[in-house]
Amino acid sequence: MKFSASIAASISALFSLSVVSSTAGAQDQPWLADRQYTEGIGIRVGDFELHPGAAAEFGFDSNFFRRADVEDPVGSLRLRVTPSFSLSTLGPQRLQASPDAPPPDFAFHAGIAATYNEFIPVSGPDEGKDLMSEQRNVGGLLDLRLAILPQRPWSGNLEASLGRTIAPTDQGLTQDSFNRINAAAGGELIWTPGGGLLDWRLGYHFDGTIFESGGYQDLTNLTHMFGTRGRWRFLPRTAAIYDASFGFLSYPDGGKSGHPLRVQAGLSGLLTPSLKVLALVGWGASFYTAPVDGSDFDSVIGQLEVKYYLTPSPSSDPAASSLVIPSISAGFIRDYQDSLIGTYFERDRVYAKLTYFFGGRFLLDVEGGVGAIIYPNIPSNGSYAAESAWTDVRVDATAFGEYRLRDSIGFNATLRYNANLSQTTLTVPEGENSLQWQQFEAYLGVRWFM
Repeated sequence: MKFSASIAASISALFSLSVVSSTAGAQDQPWLADRQYTEGIGIRVGDFELHPGAAAEFGFDSNFFRRADVEDPVGSLRLRVTPSFSLSTLGPQRLQASPDAPPPDFAFHAGIAATYNEFIPVSGPDEGKDLMSEQRNVGGLLDLRLAILPQRPWSGNLEASLGRTIAPTDQGLTQDSFNRINAAAGGELIWTPGGGLLDWRLGYHFDGTIFESGGYQDLTNLTHMFGTRGRWRFLPRTAAIYDASFGFLSYPDGGKSGHPLRVQAGLSGLLTPSLKVLALVGWGASFYTAPVDGSDFDSVIGQLEVKYYLTPSPSSDPAASSLVIPSISAGFIRDYQDSLIGTYFERDRVYAKLTYFFGGRFLLDVEGGVGAIIYPNIPSNGSYAAESAWTDVRVDATAFGEYRLRDSIGFNATLRYNANLSQTTLTVPEGENSLQWQQFEAYLGVRWFM
């Protein structure tokens, strides 16, 4: 895989970007990541619900550029303003008013949100402060979901999203950043015969990551993924589940391509009304076809999670779960991801999460994890020297609390810590580039939502 020379000076930020892009989801604001947090009861207009919203947060970011401790991190005050709006067909709260009514033929949801960022540098070298002042920018997300003939023996889902992600290099040059457009689309055909004991799905999903900077267009990549998944509910509270996918990955300007394969099977079950277990194990392989001398992942993948509901789950469905039900969970996940440098990296992560909603007024969401990020040998490509296989340790922790003064107004606080613990320093033409960094963020905010 080829890279432009400008990547060499930002190689640590690029490794960081590879790992961040593989997580979840992820929206920067915890409340924006899930619509159960984002939306209120809404405004009914005929057969639709409108959910307008707006939020403002102000706080501190210790290392927006994610520089190593020895490379002059820049700390700044940060203002984020986020308007949002969504439109959907009537939700469960309103549909419960007529429980005997047949399910709708269609269920639709569309949402849009944009986040404006302003930075006020407060620490670090003058050169870094000047660059930080220029980082103001706007990111956002548009997403669409359509369920066709839901709760029928044959049904389908369609979804699409388009987002803009703001991500600087460790140099902080606005004209040469990792800002990118994320496009996704896909659909599933669902067969649920009889009383729903069997659920079988066949689907396709497209993911495209398009880098805006001309210096990083080599990183633009496209993935077409075909898969099947489902479950067989053989006990009232327990189901056997499976998930298999095969994809076509390509870097149109970068020369790398591959065929990611994942096959997993396991169990998901409520052992008691308060205790849920998810266990998946399978095999993953990357099958890179270019570069021909690249390393491939070919090993076991899987997930084990134990969740305890502080309030017993109201449903006996082993697939049912809700973020608004107070719960404590812990788990381990092993998987691999495509890397923006070299071929892939392996990730083995232990995590824990607490979610609690006090009296309908105070929401607390705490999550943290630590994982080994394992890289294979990386050959020299002219922009950096060859590097033998190595392992970094990635630490992440987020605490989010929100007090809802009214049903549509909330005051919140967010604390977040991320770190890449690494002893590896890569050699580039400009010198040496450390992969170590750490970042602390703290925000206070107010949110209005309907």
